[in-house]
Amino acid sequence: MAVKVISNKNDFEDKISSPELVVIHFWASWAAQCGPMNEVLEELAKQIEYKDVEFMKVAAEDVPEVSLKYKVSAVPTFILFRKGVEVERVDGANAAVLTKKIMTQISKDTYTPQPVAKPVEDLNSRLKKLINASPVMLFMKGSAQEPRCGFSKQIVAILDELNAEYKTFDILNDEEVRQGLKTYSNWPTYPQLYIKGELIGGLDIIKEMVASGDLVTMLPKKPSLEERLKKLINRHPLMVFMKGDRDQPRCGFSRQLMEILKETGLQFDTFDILGDEEVRQGLKTFSQWPTYPQIYVKGQLVGGLDIIKELKESGELMSSLKGEET
Repeated sequence: MAVKVISNKNDFEDKISSPELVVIHFWASWAAQCGPMNEVLEELAKQIEYKDVEFMKVAAEDVPEVSLKYKVSAVPTFILFRKGVEVERVDGANAAVLTKKIMTQISKDTYTPQPVAKPVEDLNSRLKKLINASPVMLFMKGSAQEPRCGFSKQIVAILDELNAEYKTFDILNDEEVRQGLKTYSNWPTYPQLYIKGELIGGLDIIKEMVASGDLVTMLPKKPSLEERLKKLINRHPLMVFMKGDRDQPRCGFSRQLMEILKETGLQFDTFDILGDEEVRQGLKTFSQWPTYPQIYVKGQLVGGLDIIKELKESGELMSSLKGEET
């Protein structure tokens, strides 16, 4: 069963009026946790055949009147409906709680959902993909920003102290991965650290490797903020740092700039500074320009919206955006 997309208020009201259980994910493209939770929703829809359950998602900002009515103040938010009435909700990215509440609602029905067994090969393929999602992958309780056990907290501190570039996976949000990885790697506890797809071990092993100096030689380093900013501003010949993206600007200045740039017909790339506080603050200092949006041509700062408007009025906009010398 596929996850359906709701695009407007009328569609939303029509869908939730169903006598069946309807699970709706209020999400936003700029929110980091929404992507993984969309995947959770897809997995629930695929793995467990619910005869009378519909899974749907709606971009919260596209239906502000609906979000306001149901008090959706943050994303991700999940609301369960029957006959137009809210029966349950989950605020935040908590796959375990969401699954439990769906199952509780289903148990109230007259039918019994039949789980569809997932082949071991499929789980192993998923685990292999997760392990190789980054050159350095840490499976832990919680996230790097919010570790949820002492061992995870210690290993995150070690990796951060070594300036390592790594990604994490919260095993508390996925019981299948939590249990399956123990068997797959023959390692019974967490956290687990993988480098280039190979299991290194848990906290005790990491501490030993730090003491011997072996770990530091194996870890890829994070680029400095300056290196990262230089790479970003040169990612495209015409690069825009803004709030939101070209299709969904999230401030008036960014919206005006998108209208002007689209009129030029030029190709350009955007970066949403709302999704990366390090870039948002660092770029102000790097370019000595305190506000957003910021426009770069061939790695050089042109300016913000006011500069673009002035260039348009003077007839110099196209040549400036193409980086042509005058």
